[in-house]
Amino acid sequence: MNLEVLPGLPYPLGANYDGKGVNFALFSAHATRVQLCLFDANGQNERRIDLPRYTDEVWHGYIKSLQWGQRYAYRVYGPYEPEKGLRFNPNKLLLDPYAKKLTGPIMAHNSQLGYNLKSDKADLSYSKLNDANYVPKCVVVDDNYFQWKDSQKPKHNWDEEVIYETHVKGFTALNPDVDKAFRGTFKGLSQPKVIEYLKSLQISAVELLPIATFMTPGHLTQKRLTNYWGYDPVLFMCPYTPYMFNGSTSELKMAVHTLHEAGIEVILDVVFNHTAEGNQLGPTLCYRGIDNTVYYRINSENPRYYNDTTGCGASFNLGHPRVLQLVMDSLRYWADNMQIDGFRFDLATTLARDDANTFTQNSDFLGVVQQDPVLQRLKLIAEPWDLGNGGYQVGGFRPGWAEWNDKFRDTVRRFWRGDEGQASDFAKRITASSDLYQRNGRKPWESINFITAHDGFSLADLVSYNQKHNEANKENNHDGADNNYSWNSSVEGKTNDKSILKNREQRARSMMASLLLSFGTPMLRAGDEILQSHNGNNNLYAQDNALSWIDWTHLAPAGGRMLDFVRQLMSFRRAHPIMSYFDFFKPETFEWFKPNGELMKTEDWANYVRSLSYRIRQKSGDLFFIFNAYCEDIQWILPQTRRGYHWQISLNSSLQDIENIDEKIIVPAWSVLVFEEVK
Repeated sequence: MNLEVLPGLPYPLGANYDGKGVNFALFSAHATRVQLCLFDANGQNERRIDLPRYTDEVWHGYIKSLQWGQRYAYRVYGPYEPEKGLRFNPNKLLLDPYAKKLTGPIMAHNSQLGYNLKSDKADLSYSKLNDANYVPKCVVVDDNYFQWKDSQKPKHNWDEEVIYETHVKGFTALNPDVDKAFRGTFKGLSQPKVIEYLKSLQISAVELLPIATFMTPGHLTQKRLTNYWGYDPVLFMCPYTPYMFNGSTSELKMAVHTLHEAGIEVILDVVFNHTAEGNQLGPTLCYRGIDNTVYYRINSENPRYYNDTTGCGASFNLGHPRVLQLVMDSLRYWADNMQIDGFRFDLATTLARDDANTFTQNSDFLGVVQQDPVLQRLKLIAEPWDLGNGGYQVGGFRPGWAEWNDKFRDTVRRFWRGDEGQASDFAKRITASSDLYQRNGRKPWESINFITAHDGFSLADLVSYNQKHNEANKENNHDGADNNYSWNSSVEGKTNDKSILKNREQRARSMMASLLLSFGTPMLRAGDEILQSHNGNNNLYAQDNALSWIDWTHLAPAGGRMLDFVRQLMSFRRAHPIMSYFDFFKPETFEWFKPNGELMKTEDWANYVRSLSYRIRQKSGDLFFIFNAYCEDIQWILPQTRRGYHWQISLNSSLQDIENIDEKIIVPAWSVLVFEEVK
């Protein structure tokens, strides 16, 4: 086939089909030559074509008659001088950073590495191995193929938001209401029974663990394990191929469309702080071979190595305009073409570091995102920490950014473990952490409250294990967090002791109540609503199997009761707008009480307290909340109601009925009670 190659245009970057041909544009500031490699439908018969023009550091060319569906990749030429940070090698077939689709998953293979990893100087040798047979090919797509028709985004206000964090595969892999062929895919996520279940929870958004193309690193492959979570990204705009039933990105769009019709937003967990290429001994898949010194933060004293604040080998260099452009183009692609409603940024502190490797609120990344006309309307959530100096930045991001609040997580865990002296901090956390967020116009919703997330114990394991049990990860149980603020109720793991099981269930219910009755934005981890256990594994990143997947078929009685209770909590939250109050409370609307009915004084907060209560005053009838994390029942004196009103119990996390409400009430151990003032 004769191909006519024209100069084309340097913008937009990537492979863009216009109905008559394809324009290819690849940024590389330091390359000396770039070859476009075309392949047949089987990914074979490579044909190399030099991109004819170089404009504004972009290599580009237009090829008539090429159609969408064309397979392609690149070979990039330049010096191989690792000591200077230059790692060009045309023997390595490179993926397009702007690719929207791949022919298959990316697998670790020695030909991509090209050297013996047993030597710490292995990367200094120049590999002559051609890895084309082991690299999936990029596929030209037609982004106009899917028609959104009259699809509308739900556009929930932040104060209405309750987030449900889940995993595309794990959520439906064992779901009997989903056709076996669709389980673990985008198509499975959009099935009627799945949507019906999500609606029954009354959540407003699903937050999906990474769905952009990632790979399983070699050390997991050698152990016959798989990257389950997806935090080893390769391409930022390309949906992960195994999540697509028939290989079409339209499946993701249909899933988003279906969720939107149900009033549920879609938030993506995105990873821009590092890539799967890792450190100097990692594979060459894309960025390292295209322009290593631009895409990564290079160690200025020894450019062979990288600056790394992620623990993953090398920090992605958002300080360079072209790298920042790639990230912004990726976000806009998900927002425009996939109609995504928001993003949670993994290790976001790394994204906001300056050239001196210091976190700053005035970073290019934070500023550009918030001024972007598309992105500024979306939900933006930071994981406000990384592993570098000054990396812990909870409460430190700019107004308009929500943040994962791990102080909420740790305090609520410690309070319901029965630790001493937690009441004061607990009071701050369940009222939107004003000590962190009540400044510079920030709002309560900017605190993303969570007790559990994908990373760490599940709620069931939090009350069943004192230590992590990560043996299945084959790292001698050295991986994962050691300090989980958990308590096993006196027996480690599984037990048939009814008193222990009751204690576990009751504390789990009270923690769930603390989360969904908190002010701020609650985030619920999928599976916690049915008390899913992972046998004490708090780092499931490599467990793409039944240990991680949600088991919908063996729901224990406690799980069924928890599911009903979660729905009660959500109904209460939705029925009381005060629970989603948009601003921090004024002191006169919020009163803290001691069990004897007296108002709390400043000196009372310093005392050893494992229980507390508060009253919210409102015209429609006050609300009164009691949190008893003590190991025994406590007598409580209820505050006086207005004339003609009385207290009615609305929520009870304990496993016993409470009747005969009068001035005094016995509050069960480890319980949360909520009362409404009614006529």
